[in-house]
Amino acid sequence: MRGVLGVLAAARLTVVSLAATALVLGSLAATTSASALQTQAAKTPAAVHVPSKDPAKRDYRRACAIGSPGVMSCMVLIRTNVKPHRQLAVQSGDGVDGYGPSSLQSAYDLPSSTAGSGLTVAVDDAYNDPDIAADLAAYRAQWGLPACGSGCFSVVNQKGQASPLPANAGDNGWDVEESLDVDMVSAICPLCHIILVEADSADTDDLGAGVNAAVNLGAKFVSNSYGGSESSLDSTYDSEYYQHPGVAVTASAGDDGYGVEYPAASQYVTAVGGTSLSTASNPRGWTETVWGSSSGGEGTGSGCSVVDAKPSWQTDIGCTDRTGNDVSAVADPNTGVAAYDTYSEGGWFEVGGTSASSPIVAATFALAGAPASGSYPSSYIYKNTSSLFDVTSGADGNCSPAYLCTAGAGYDGPTGWGTPDGTTAFASGGPPGNTITVTNPGKQAGTVGTPVSLQIQAGDSASGQTLTYTAIGLPAGLSINSSTGLISGTPTTVANDSVTVMAKDSTGASGAASFSWDISSSGCTAAQLIRNRGFETGSISPWTSTPDVLASTAEDVPAHSGSWLAWLDGDGAAHTDTLSQTVTIPAGCTKATLSFWLYIDSDDPTGAAYDTFKTQVLNSGGKVLATLKTLSNQNEGSGYRYHSYSLARFIGKTITIEFTGTETLAGYDTSFFQDSNALHVS
Repeated sequence: MRGVLGVLAAARLTVVSLAATALVLGSLAATTSASALQTQAAKTPAAVHVPSKDPAKRDYRRACAIGSPGVMSCMVLIRTNVKPHRQLAVQSGDGVDGYGPSSLQSAYDLPSSTAGSGLTVAVDDAYNDPDIAADLAAYRAQWGLPACGSGCFSVVNQKGQASPLPANAGDNGWDVEESLDVDMVSAICPLCHIILVEADSADTDDLGAGVNAAVNLGAKFVSNSYGGSESSLDSTYDSEYYQHPGVAVTASAGDDGYGVEYPAASQYVTAVGGTSLSTASNPRGWTETVWGSSSGGEGTGSGCSVVDAKPSWQTDIGCTDRTGNDVSAVADPNTGVAAYDTYSEGGWFEVGGTSASSPIVAATFALAGAPASGSYPSSYIYKNTSSLFDVTSGADGNCSPAYLCTAGAGYDGPTGWGTPDGTTAFASGGPPGNTITVTNPGKQAGTVGTPVSLQIQAGDSASGQTLTYTAIGLPAGLSINSSTGLISGTPTTVANDSVTVMAKDSTGASGAASFSWDISSSGCTAAQLIRNRGFETGSISPWTSTPDVLASTAEDVPAHSGSWLAWLDGDGAAHTDTLSQTVTIPAGCTKATLSFWLYIDSDDPTGAAYDTFKTQVLNSGGKVLATLKTLSNQNEGSGYRYHSYSLARFIGKTITIEFTGTETLAGYDTSFFQDSNALHVS
């Protein structure tokens, strides 16, 4: 049976090749059409955006796949009826393909040419875009922004180091996110320094480590244009990654209409919603509505958290816990912004999503000046609500109470208190008072079972004050003396923790310092744990699988390397194949990364995810602990693609890694070719 399927698979691959030729011919026609559209667009007045006439048809697509538990998705949406091109169509100082810096600065009345000098804004993303520096330079040059010289722009990994940078983004869309983020910071605060933090993956832990790295590098403003569903771990993520007093941490509210996403749901960040922005014949010259509709399903996110507590400055009564959002900015892709990306998009294109609004607000905070030490900048907005443009119309869904999804005068869920009107609402605005300075001790390291002692030093500009010390995120087994600031104890668990130490005096003034603390064990040796990783023994063992999963190139199917591979499904009928292996990740390790290569070949209709491939982690009893990723026939490609996921949360445990291929559509078949597995620990 498998031999027959091999012949059929080979035949189908030939058909795919013929189809690819047809696509090339079609693309030539599309190029001609795009040129004609571009010529026509050049005649269109600046800042005019024409959405689809059919409201049910979206004129945009996601850059990144929808995330899964523990894995975040970027929030950038790409216009599909505006073709990327190398030369930006410009008229009257603005881009036909989206708003540029001059329009955004005008819409939000920002002092972009005079403020922000010496301040650093960081954007936290995943994977590497090798073209980002050149693309940013092109964006800034196009709009006449100051060139980014030495020290203006830097790229670091999730540990805050210049190398090694993570794997390139490939076709996962994160390069588009990175381009949008740095372009928006440049548009709003061209005098600011920019740090792009590239996490190893889109896992919550990796992106969270990136936030900590940005803060440790001195960024007082950190934008996070990504999100995922809430989980019971969010309070832990809060303290480990997003609780940074004295730093303005912003997060995108989401692009799927009413409903909250994390980390925007965190009480410690500024949750940024999205609007539709258009020119108007009013004194402001602009008008905004909620991005979305009362039917929901698309547009800005908003609503009630079911995990994160409500911050003290938020007083609405429709949510017992945290309410999203605090503030908003343009996000509708049909009134989108111009961005430049050559890695995957071919140049200039128009984008939207709350991925645009988050860096816009982070950079606006920077224009307002450094946050007050020990404060949470989202609270500033609630003290200066009259200094925002109130958005009073539009909705992102249907809910009760209505203000959580429908705009009105004053506070509402989709837009918070409104959009920037200058920088007053983003400045600390507190009395000068006295200043507490906590000396940052720098990165700390220790070993399980070895006692540590670290004296925290702090100073108070007011004389005669007694300081009280607290700390969050300390490694297990350590504590801080509230009177002396001495951290002591014996570490009990391997960890990579972000620690924030705070000092407060009797006047209420406070200061803080954040640093990382790694606890390791001598029991970990860097290793690769998967056995028979490429099936080159000619046997499936020690893997466990359903029948006929082991295949070879002799069956006319492709291996990533060598002659053997795992072939899941390809039956053309309802069918499920599984492939699994049990491993134990040593307790002394701090990092564990699962990787493999996967080729999806399908003749399914492209309109839905009919056939799926799941990567899951199970316990010894077969219970699913985590679904790392679900791919489908819609992820079909022309060859093998690399996939990797962090398994750090399972260090010290025995787990089963299981791949499940499921076909559901009769008369069509999808083959999942899987090869070259690895689980690296260190």
